[in-house]
Amino acid sequence: MKQMIVHCSQHMTRMALLEKGRLVEYAAEREEQQGLVGSYYKGRVVNVLPGMQAAFVDIGQKKNAFLYVDDVLHPHLEKQPKVKPSIDTLLKPGQEIIVQVRKEPRGNKGARVTTHYTLPGRWMVYMPFAEYIGVSKKIGRESERNRLKVLAERLRKNEEGLIMRTVSEDELSEAVEGDLALLRGQWERIMRRARKAETPALLHRDLSIVQRFIRDTFDPRRDELRIDSPQAAREAEAFLSEISPEGYRPLELYTGTEPIFAAYGVEEQLERGFSRKITLDGGGTLIWDEAEALTVIDVNTAQYTGGASLEETVTRTNLVAAEEIGRLIRLRDTGGIIVIDFIDMDLEEHRKMVVARLESTVSSDRTKTYILGWTRLGLLEMTRKKVRHDVMEFSTRPCECCGGTGRTPIWKRGRE
Repeated sequence: MKQMIVHCSQHMTRMALLEKGRLVEYAAEREEQQGLVGSYYKGRVVNVLPGMQAAFVDIGQKKNAFLYVDDVLHPHLEKQPKVKPSIDTLLKPGQEIIVQVRKEPRGNKGARVTTHYTLPGRWMVYMPFAEYIGVSKKIGRESERNRLKVLAERLRKNEEGLIMRTVSEDELSEAVEGDLALLRGQWERIMRRARKAETPALLHRDLSIVQRFIRDTFDPRRDELRIDSPQAAREAEAFLSEISPEGYRPLELYTGTEPIFAAYGVEEQLERGFSRKITLDGGGTLIWDEAEALTVIDVNTAQYTGGASLEETVTRTNLVAAEEIGRLIRLRDTGGIIVIDFIDMDLEEHRKMVVARLESTVSSDRTKTYILGWTRLGLLEMTRKKVRHDVMEFSTRPCECCGGTGRTPIWKRGRE
């Protein structure tokens, strides 16, 4: 059973997801800075650059959006030409086009957009022109995978594509069919707006942070939802009744005098989880440093001396670290390249155990994560897809003294 704790202030909504009392996901969203990922725009092609195989599209944001040639070709790989065409044969300056945002704008870069349209629902992801059926790899039973494939093939029409999500496992066909009807209606509304709207125009915005988490991670019949805002509670309840018409566990409106995050121990776990130095169970430590291009995590035995030998001590520390790193990557929503400096182990068997522990932990992460293996220097490399703004951007700000480096130049401190 999971607990979803939502704190609403005047300008920000903060959401915490707990599993067995442990904080596993955290997200924040400012009212005036709701994310763009998943949103649809009617845009106009501004530049087509054959040398980059990309185009820039005006969608009404500060920076033009970036559209790569692979996001213009047919979404089904088997339908794509064997030789990739030049993008200037596909798009022309001034051309109006419907695009969906797949990556948030960041720094001096505009949003990354695509014409591979997707609409996620409770049980499936709807793709109006993909022409294929997919089933989540996390559904292990072959009989259930085959059932869902047959069901999806029966339900889809013409060029439609469907991906059955993990939560659709063992779900009634009536519920899946109802989800598809809602998604088809949503797509039709987007198309109607596109025909009437002047370019550039927002056609559809993705759900709010609370609604996204209810849709993607929440079991309405089993999990607990607690919100400290009457308005947000009403909106959440309306959304629950829409996606779970067969019934759901009543949500709780929190009215305590203590702040909701403090009452459920979220603040304390956030402070620990977002620290640079994290103490592990048993006494080991993690040092967590995030740079522009990658995240580096250093594992130390510190005060842990519990093994019968040095190799056993090191391996135990690394196993505990691997499990905690998997949880914290998800909690911090760390993306891009991640390099982990585990303590050196002599036996290949122990290195495999550490990788297996990390793979097991990240398997519950909804964001795509790839563990690439050990480098020649004994570092473990992995990557994690990044689509939204860092949680840290909403929750912290650089230190005014050190500018985020963690060190203050002595010439700024005057004479000592």
